[in-house]
Amino acid sequence: MTPPETDAKGACSPQAEASPAVSVCPEPAAGTVGLAADAAPEQAPAQAPEQARAKPRPVPKPLIASAPALTVMRTRAEFLAAARARRQGTGSMMVQARKRRDDDPVEGIRVGFTCSKKVGNAVARNRAKRRLREAARAVLPHTGQPGWDYVLIGRADTTAGRPFDKMCDDLRYALRKLHEKP
Repeated sequence: MTPPETDAKGACSPQAEASPAVSVCPEPAAGTVGLAADAAPEQAPAQAPEQARAKPRPVPKPLIASAPALTVMRTRAEFLAAARARRQGTGSMMVQARKRRDDDPVEGIRVGFTCSKKVGNAVARNRAKRRLREAARAVLPHTGQPGWDYVLIGRADTTAGRPFDKMCDDLRYALRKLHEKP
């Protein structure tokens, strides 16, 4: 492709402006008066061919298609209802669980996460909640029961520092204990 023809002031000729889709005129550099000598430098080389571009990755399928979906609890009333129900403490967290009524429109498993200021500052609380969320994602679809609400409460110092596999084991233990109670 040849560079566009410009006149002495750097304006494009009518031939270059004939294409309505793309302008091929060089833009003057910032702070210039529009002289041809002050025109923008040569453009970068053309993009790589289509074969060199990375193809988008396919979206991974869930490991277990029949696993119930997790819904996050958001309202205070939902957390208070779970607090009045069963609870089981472990080394890294406290787990509260309640069976929802049959007329509740939400299906699947609901889960909530909380950490008090005893856990630490905002950074420590957020880190503990992120770890609780990941443990819930790993364990609840397999071990939790649909129609139940679970609240995972972080503990000071131990939730953020405990190895992740031990946290998952703690959650499995708590769920087993909660579901065997009458």
